Amino acid sequence: MPRPSPQKFDREARRKQNGPPHLVIRRSRIDSEGCHTTAPIKKGTFVVEYTGPRITNKQADALYDDHPRTYLFGLTDGKHVIDGEGVAAFINHSCDPNCEADEIKGRVWIVASRDIEAGEELTYDYSLYDGDLDDPSPCSCGAPNCRGSMYSEEELTKRAKALRRREKTRERASRLRKSKAIRKSS
Repeated sequence: MPRPSPQKFDREARRKQNGPPHLVIRRSRIDSEGCHTTAPIKKGTFVVEYTGPRITNKQADALYDDHPRTYLFGLTDGKHVIDGEGVAAFINHSCDPNCEADEIKGRVWIVASRDIEAGEELTYDYSLYDGDLDDPSPCSCGAPNCRGSMYSEEELTKRAKALRRREKTRERASRLRKSKAIRKSS
């Protein structure tokens, strides 16, 4: 039976969910709070499952339409997301992550992509792929290879092309309006 989603802005409700005892939520240099480990984690370890109610993209859009901060994890079916709860929902984005997210048999696991030392903040590359064209989703990871956005490289390329197309369309429309105005005044 599906569990009800926590109140959309209630960070405390999301924090109270249990996770492995070595994962804790602390202040983050990346974004307010983050998930840290108190014990070393070996590369390839399944660190934590990303849990929460599964909702449709349409439900997520309605729930979070007016708020930029979400805990949504898009599933590979392209139709559903997980509305994150627990410590995994506090894992921040980084362009130089120490973990990766893998969807295995319908479950999302955060897996260590390298050895992680005790005290480190856990991160993975969000590789965002949707959102409003004007939303830059800025990245604040501070990594030397930071691309400045939480969007994937592929999505950034698509967005740049779409923005150029939109600008050309606007320019054409503007020239057409000016041309019509000139003809009317003649």
